[in-house]
Amino acid sequence: MQYTGLSSIRGSLAVIDGVFKPTNGEIAKIEPGGKTGRIVKIDGSRVVLQIFEGTKNMSLENTSTKFTGYPLEIKLSPDILGRVFDGLGRPIDGLGPIQSKLSRNINGSAINPVAREYPRSYIQTGISAIDGLMTLIRGQKLPIFSGDGLPHDKLAAQILRQASVVGEDFAIVFAAMGVQHDVAAYFRHCLEESSGGLVMFLNLANDPVVERIATPKAALTAAEYLAYDLGKHVLVILTDMTAFAESLREISSSQGEIPSRKGYPGYLYSELSSIFERAGIIRGRPGSLTQIPIISMPGDDITHPIPDLTGFITEGQIVLDRGLFQQGIYPPIKILPSLSRLMKDSIGEGYTRYDHPDLANQLFASYARVEEVKALSQVIGEDELSEVDQKYIRYGKAFEEKFLKQSEYDKRSIDETLDLAWDLIKILPESELSRISPEVLENAKRASHKK
Repeated sequence: MQYTGLSSIRGSLAVIDGVFKPTNGEIAKIEPGGKTGRIVKIDGSRVVLQIFEGTKNMSLENTSTKFTGYPLEIKLSPDILGRVFDGLGRPIDGLGPIQSKLSRNINGSAINPVAREYPRSYIQTGISAIDGLMTLIRGQKLPIFSGDGLPHDKLAAQILRQASVVGEDFAIVFAAMGVQHDVAAYFRHCLEESSGGLVMFLNLANDPVVERIATPKAALTAAEYLAYDLGKHVLVILTDMTAFAESLREISSSQGEIPSRKGYPGYLYSELSSIFERAGIIRGRPGSLTQIPIISMPGDDITHPIPDLTGFITEGQIVLDRGLFQQGIYPPIKILPSLSRLMKDSIGEGYTRYDHPDLANQLFASYARVEEVKALSQVIGEDELSEVDQKYIRYGKAFEEKFLKQSEYDKRSIDETLDLAWDLIKILPESELSRISPEVLENAKRASHKK
């Protein structure tokens, strides 16, 4: 059915009365202008439409609205690999539309917990701090908590270029929300540098706010197709989920909804979980879907609602540190508050290397001791420290300069990362290596003698 006229227009929202049997999320085509809207609220026969292109030049009298009867969908085929789409899944790379009869609703659904298979095996990023200390596991959701001005875009691009699964079919789906044109051009250059197993969704800062909300959902729909239909191991990078949350707040405010913490809608948690819980491995289905959402924390506040709620849903976090960044260390990953909750069962013999668990535990413990010694040295002076404590200071400097710090084009294998870890802990006395078992330590000594 086609409806003429609107009851009211508020920002990007349009209200229509007298609609016959509307359904939530249904797409509408609007003329003149060829615009697209989505039903976001239903009150009897009154509906509220979000207009993707905005309501500019729309009038209350002459607008014609036709409801399609279906939600927002994107076309899917193996040809999406190597392509660039906007936030609604429309090609923007000049290579034409996707020719396919298969279309899927972008809203999807979270994976049923009963159908989940426990994640095993890892994805190699080539970044020592991540691979060695907070290993990314297939099927995991591992966010990066960043701040304004920190190089999370640079880190995302490095993961995009370097991530791999040894000996298996691998693909990356990358979605950027609310990015500037220069940042978008930087990411598109990364696509050109990739081997082709990459799909990119770009929502620019001047694109409609409504499109920003659809971007991660469209990206995940493409990722689910690649993972569960084509059997690939898929890594999804979402940057920046703060832009997604800000868009939710803006639209919620325009609808007159009662705000919750810091003005965000009360359903922010359910919106975030509906995205993050689409990661995982489904029992009996090929492939896996792994997520790295990036959250820029306003004011570097990790208790802000967005990172706070994200932490309840995800399985660990990677925290970027402004102090390390100001020291010129890249990537500036703050080790002690960062962790991967799933790595304990997916590293070691048969996955990475037999000595990986002990080395990771020792590196964490030793670096925690470094922070204690630094605090002590500020009180009594570094010269007054014991010989062992001075070795911890040396270890801390070497850890930051050699293990943490690496070029954005430096791709280290897991063996290179773990060998580098052994070189670092040799700075400390053997009596301090309490997290390494005697068997692993003895094997390392024999291997060192052979060299």
